[in-house]
Amino acid sequence: MKHHSLLIIGSGPAGYTAAIYAGRAGLEPVIVEGMQPGGQLTITTEVENFPGFPQGIDANQLMMDMRTQAERFGAKIISGTITRTDLSQAPYRLWTDSGDELTADSIIIATGASAKYLGLDDEQKYMGQGVSACATCDGFFYRKKIVAVVGGGDTACEEALYLAGLAAKVYLIVRKPFLRASQIMQQRVVENEKIEILFETNTLGLYGENGVEGAHLIYKKGEDGERKYDLPIDGFFLAIGHRPNSEAFRPWVKTDKTGYIMTEGASPRTGIPGIFAAGDVADPYYRQAVVAAASGAKAAIEAEKYLKSL
Repeated sequence: MKHHSLLIIGSGPAGYTAAIYAGRAGLEPVIVEGMQPGGQLTITTEVENFPGFPQGIDANQLMMDMRTQAERFGAKIISGTITRTDLSQAPYRLWTDSGDELTADSIIIATGASAKYLGLDDEQKYMGQGVSACATCDGFFYRKKIVAVVGGGDTACEEALYLAGLAAKVYLIVRKPFLRASQIMQQRVVENEKIEILFETNTLGLYGENGVEGAHLIYKKGEDGERKYDLPIDGFFLAIGHRPNSEAFRPWVKTDKTGYIMTEGASPRTGIPGIFAAGDVADPYYRQAVVAAASGAKAAIEAEKYLKSL
C-alpha cells in the first residue's frame, strides 16, 4: 500500500494542469495516467484553439509539454488505471488494474469522457485523417469542404449547424426516420440550406487513399427496400454521445443519468471532503481542452485549501 497526499486520476489537460498547480504549491501530487495517457486530445492531430500557439501545435506535443511541465514542479506519474475505489472515509483507498492499492488524503478525478463510436474498423483507420468526434475542435480544417455528421439528437444537430458555418455542405446521417433533437434544433437544421438530412441511413464503412474520401451508406426503407451507395465526403463526424469515465467512482460520488460527475455549483467539489472532479468527466457541455485545463487549476487550488485545513 502506498499513501499519497494528493492523487490525480487522469492525464489529460485537466489532470496535467491540476498537477502543475499542485506541484507549485508543494503538494507533491501523483498522477495515475489511465488507459489513454494524454487524454482524448491525443487522438486528434493539430490543435489550433489552445491559447498561446498562434500557428497551432501538434496535439501529442502539447500533452507531452504539459507532462514535462508537471514533472518539473515535482509531479510523479505512474502507469495504471483505477478500477475500484473506497471513498467511504479518509484516507481514501483506490486499486489499479494491476492490483496495487493506493491511499490518499485528497483526490482529483480527471478521467475524462470517451466519445461513442459506431464500431467500424474504418473509424480507427481514418482517425485524425477525416474522422473526428469534435466539430468544434476539428471543423476549421473542413472549411468549404463536404462533411457528414452521424446522429439524430441535439448534439448531432448542434455539430451540423456549427459545421454548416464552415463547410460547403453537411450531410446529417440519421438511422431513424426522425430526429430525436428538441423542436427548436430540428427547425434550425431543416431550415439551413447547407444541411441535408439522410433519414433511415446507416454507415457501412469509409473509403479513401490518404484520408476519408467518402462513406459507404445503406438506405433502409421498410422491411424490403434497401439501397447501398457511396457518398463522397471529406470529413466524417461522430455525434452519438460521450461516455464519462466515472465507473470506478459512481458508488460514492453523485452523477447525472449519463454518468457525468455532479459538482457543487461552479466549484470542483463533489460533496465528499477532499474529493474533486475536473475536466470532461464533470462537463457534459463544453468538452474543450482549455476548459478542462481551467477546471484542473480550480481543483488543485481547492485541494490545496483542503489539505492545509487538515
